[in-house]
Amino acid sequence: MKLRFWGTRGSIPSPGEDTVVYGGNTTCIELQLNDGSLIVFDAGTGIRELGRDIENRNNNQNINLFLSHSHWDHIQGFPFFNPAYNDNTTITIYGCPPTYQKLREILTNQMESRYFPINFNELKAKIFFREINNGEYRIGNARFYFIQNNHPGTAYGFKVTDGNHSVVFITDNELDPPNGKVTTWKQFIDFCQGADILIHDAQYLEQELTNNSGFGHSSYEQAMRLGLDAGAKHLIFFHHNPERGDREISRIINKFKSLLASKNCTMSLSAAREGLELRL
Repeated sequence: MKLRFWGTRGSIPSPGEDTVVYGGNTTCIELQLNDGSLIVFDAGTGIRELGRDIENRNNNQNINLFLSHSHWDHIQGFPFFNPAYNDNTTITIYGCPPTYQKLREILTNQMESRYFPINFNELKAKIFFREINNGEYRIGNARFYFIQNNHPGTAYGFKVTDGNHSVVFITDNELDPPNGKVTTWKQFIDFCQGADILIHDAQYLEQELTNNSGFGHSSYEQAMRLGLDAGAKHLIFFHHNPERGDREISRIINKFKSLLASKNCTMSLSAAREGLELRL
């Protein structure tokens, strides 16, 4: 499998000189399966550059787009996704309840003439919608699993296993919410168990949770504990706070790397950045 990050930022795009290293685009990740199938997680503004890259690959594309949920920073890039305007492209969009029930309406509404000059119905690609639930789903030889996050309005995390490797992507998840949990810590540990790559929401520092409790996001400290408890091989902090610049993110990641080293932990640790590519 090949993984590439196209958008790593949370909540709102944050371009500028302070976000050059880790990126200012909102959520979008590309995963190529062993058989070449193309998987995309979320359609934040990062999907624009992904679309341009796909066009340069000069082949007909069958794109599988999985949406964790329909908050704006996870769908706002779709109108700028060039493959959607190509009649040689097929896009299957997967959504979980309750997003799926209104998924076409959600994507259509943001392209109404009041907001965007091109209507959803004018897109030339063949676009299909498919509902997914907790359980298992297959594309080729790869298996997809889903877990409900602790997030306002509901969001889902994904696990993909292909061959002997697994990738887990969980963004917009509050591991310890103030008003009860839809999914428990142990359930997340079981879901992430032994992942080769675990990508998890880390929007806040622990001291920032006091003023942001209930917003549906986790701290760096919580994400690291989850990675260690689940025995993940490589943890990647994701969904960076739009107010946090490159220097601060680098300081944070270096701090936690030093902490892991002091405890002789073997788990690798990274902060997601646009353009980062990993192979399994």
